[in-house]
Formats: sequence, C-alpha cells, structure tokens
Amino acid sequence: MSPIHIALVGVGKIARDQHLPSIEKTPDFKLIAAASRHGTVDDIPNYKSIEDMLEAVPEIEAVSLCMPPQHRYEAAHKALSAGKHVFLEKPPGATLSEVEDLQALAAEKGLSLFASWHSRYAPAVEAAKTFLASTTMRSMKVIWKEDVRHWHPNQEWIWQAGGLGVFDPGINALSIVTHILPRPVFITKATLEFPENRDAPIAADIKFTDAAGLDLSAEFDWRQTGKQSWDIIAETDAGRMVLSEGGAKLSVDGTLKHDEPEQEYPMLYRRFAEIIKAGRSDVDIAPLRHVADAFMLGRRKFVDAFYD
Repeated sequence: MSPIHIALVGVGKIARDQHLPSIEKTPDFKLIAAASRHGTVDDIPNYKSIEDMLEAVPEIEAVSLCMPPQHRYEAAHKALSAGKHVFLEKPPGATLSEVEDLQALAAEKGLSLFASWHSRYAPAVEAAKTFLASTTMRSMKVIWKEDVRHWHPNQEWIWQAGGLGVFDPGINALSIVTHILPRPVFITKATLEFPENRDAPIAADIKFTDAAGLDLSAEFDWRQTGKQSWDIIAETDAGRMVLSEGGAKLSVDGTLKHDEPEQEYPMLYRRFAEIIKAGRSDVDIAPLRHVADAFMLGRRKFVDAFYD
C-alpha cells in the first residue's frame, strides 16, 4: 500500500522536535507539503496559509495541525471540508464545543479525526493501567511541575485566553490519569493561580473523586526550577505505584517494573494511520473536559506578575 500523503500546518518547535522526525520514521506517511506563517520545511513546497496549500496540492490526503489551540478549529474545519483526514496536536481545541463540531463534520464526511494525547503513549502508561486494574486503589496524587521558561520561552500564546497556561502541560497528566483509572473521575474543588499580568493560570491545585469516593489530587505548577516533576503516585492494596518522568518509568514499592525508550510521537502517527485505514476517528475529550471543569469550578487567586 502506498504511503498516505500528509501535510503539516504550523512549523514551530513542537513540529520540528517531534512531528517531522516522527513522520519521517513512519512508512505509512509521506510528507508532501507544509504551511506556516513563519517556518518552512526543506525539500517540500511551503505555503503561508492552509488555504493556499490545499488549493495548490490537491493530492494531500491528511493534515497534521500543530498551531496553538486558539487557531486550530478554523484550520481543521477547512481541512475536513476539503476531504482530508486530520491529526490534532493536544489539546484538540480551545473549547469542547468546537471539538465536538469537528467530530460531527468528520463523521459526515467519512473522514478520520484524531485527537492526539502523546503522554498516553509514554512507555510505562499501559503497564500502570494494567497494574491498577489488578488491585484496589486507595488514593492518587499527581505532581506535574516544570519550568515554563525552559519549555515555552517567550511563547505569548500560552498566556492568552485559550492558551491554557499551566494546563498546557497539566493536560498531559490528565490524559494519562483518564486513561489508567478504572473509573471516571470528576472535579470537586480547584484553585487556579493567575499572574496579575496574564490571562491564563501559572499553577493549579485540584481535587477529584469518583463514584466510589476516590481521593485524587493534582498539583500543577509552572514555576519549578531544577529537577522537573512529572509523577503520578497511587496508594493501592498491592503497594505504592509511582509512574514517573511523565509516564516513562513505573515502580511499585521502590522496585522498578517498567523502563523503556520513549516513542510517543511515532506511536501517535502509527495510530493515526491505523484509524485512517480502519475508516474511523479517535476523539477522546475527557482530558479537555477536566480542564474546562477546573476553569468552571475553580477559585481564582491572583499572584505576582510573571515575565519571561
């Protein structure tokens, strides 16, 4: 079977670090065009807008969208309307409503829409899910703290309304939690810390529970310096489970159980090819729903101004 002709929209840091190398490694795809206001990709046609690209390169079969979430709906709608399968970088949109609208459009057109959650493909995530399914969980704590100046230097869009702020990394934790837990959870309380000069939060403290009364808490913070923290800790009848380094390692009672090389984005593209061939979509909005709930239920606390 010949490779699927794919185009990339939004040639920024995440596209260069993850998408371009992953597409190159995935034989199911061939990159044939790119569109970006500022960046270009060598050895293929480049355009300033998705409209120009779709008009000039009709043989495009799928489009991968890597621009900020505030602008993703319009591009996705144009691609689906033009008959292209669509890969959405996380989060899949700025609102739940627009993602649901895209899902309906994809179904109407008979196209595949993929809401990608790369952290779910971290090496030890499936092992953690299997472990939790085999025991009774008493509590869970999520600690997701990193240095925004290191990971998002001078990226103003993340501080704008719809840019999610600390939920940009925090939603990665939520994508793992919603995948590995045996039952759905819901937010009961949240405090969101907003720098006085920003429209998006820099930290969040969230409490969750489920129908059985699970004690689940999450701490997100973008002011971490030194060692970064991406840990999910569960107290269970079978011992203390620690899913660390963003899902890369799993240990139980201090014994390492799972540690393999990271292949998150190549696995995302393999999944995208799989759903295209199967003629279906993969759109789970549970992580984004939790973010929306946190904004709806959360108490806002204003803190010192933040400057890059």
